[in-house]
Amino acid sequence: MTVFKTKTNRVPGTRYREVYDEAFGLFSIIKKKTKRRPYIRSSYFKGQKVFLDLFWRHLHEKNWRDRARRIRFFPAAVELMRNSKEEPQSKENPNDKSEILHRFTGITSDGHLFYVQVREEKRTGNKSMYSVFPEIQQDTIRK
Repeated sequence: MTVFKTKTNRVPGTRYREVYDEAFGLFSIIKKKTKRRPYIRSSYFKGQKVFLDLFWRHLHEKNWRDRARRIRFFPAAVELMRNSKEEPQSKENPNDKSEILHRFTGITSDGHLFYVQVREEKRTGNKSMYSVFPEIQQDTIRK
């Protein structure tokens, strides 16, 4: 497993509202650069577009605590998608055979491991950032 080291830290804060403002501010900057769907260009996919709007829809399906936990890694995930040339773990989506899921691994500059999932449609080749989540640490799992 290859890990991409980002230069960005996690967004500071614990409450959803304070981390949302900073992460969505970055998304707004990206969104203003296009008239249509917001995207970034990925180095691994040879400069192809990776759309970001699916991530926000997926995020709003989660509970408040999980949203805050995931959104803290959004700036690092954007940097990983833009700059990483590391090989992701790729597999066919078990729920939808017409998609491929790519899982990139990154580590923030403050030492937190996280994953970014990109969904690729086989027929069209469109790629969308689907999810960002930190590695689950064994001491935080409740029994």
